[in-house]
Amino acid sequence: MSNTFQALVVDKSDTFSVEVKPVAMEELPAGEVLIKVSYSSVNYKDGLASIPNGNIVRNYPFIPGIDLSGVVISSADSRFEAGQSVIATSYGIGVSHFGGFSEYARIPADWVLPLPDGLSLREAMIYGTAGFTSALSIQALEDHGAAPDKGKVLVTGATGGVGGAAVAMLAKLGYQVTASTGRTDEAGYLQVLGAEEVISREDVGSGALKPLDKQLWQAAVDSVGGSPLAAVLSKITYGGAVAASGLTAGTAVPTTVLPFILRGVSLLGIDSVSCPAGKRKNIWQRMATDLKPEVLEALVDREITLDGLPAALEDILHSNIRGRVLVRLS
Repeated sequence: MSNTFQALVVDKSDTFSVEVKPVAMEELPAGEVLIKVSYSSVNYKDGLASIPNGNIVRNYPFIPGIDLSGVVISSADSRFEAGQSVIATSYGIGVSHFGGFSEYARIPADWVLPLPDGLSLREAMIYGTAGFTSALSIQALEDHGAAPDKGKVLVTGATGGVGGAAVAMLAKLGYQVTASTGRTDEAGYLQVLGAEEVISREDVGSGALKPLDKQLWQAAVDSVGGSPLAAVLSKITYGGAVAASGLTAGTAVPTTVLPFILRGVSLLGIDSVSCPAGKRKNIWQRMATDLKPEVLEALVDREITLDGLPAALEDILHSNIRGRVLVRLS
């Protein structure tokens, strides 16, 4: 094994730069598990890590990439052994700890999971953090009482990574899915994923917000936040819930208490970063079994190598990606 390898490095030592360059093995941060990375993926947070004012990376130089799958080269932790296929997402990966845009990664053992039976390393990164967030959202809604026979479920930001995976998973479970998007020209894509109805984001909410509106959906998976989330809350049926995980439309939600106290609506916060290991493992197992859609491959916008990352990171910041971008490392 060579002492150097290729990685995407962001640096701010002089002028800000994003480039693929050699990295020495000893430059990798501490961690019990050394992984030869097979795949990573491009997420919105990775895009923010690639710009100087993204407020994600604090120490430079840095290797972004919040997702990775690969094969263990060596492990100082008895839970993992050389040759084992694993995945690692969230925690500090790609934020405070060198991430997956690298041919090798050294990761704390507590952040690593065995690859579940039923998933390939590539399929795991079609999901990545986006798919994991979708699965967490669906689990939260079902724990709250959502079921296929109780009415329609809305998915906002449906052409994004979280939204697309949510549409496909919900459809696999038998839900009637309404997909909302700012890109209605992608209706055919969303129907392939399983959406029964495709509406524009303006159909969810435009103009003056109403504290309470017509009851349309038993539940919603929201990856958008902001004013659209307020509009969604006003249209959830009595006792329903919204699983919220995103902020692309902003962090302020201009709603009132009325959906909560007059209709018993619940707003469920979804955090994929610090999700406990036991729950994380169970959710990934669902993603390999009952949540795994036959159309999983349809989520892939493109597959690239490290050299294609700068352009892809710019694309995700400008919403020019449909679904998921895979990064093949080996």
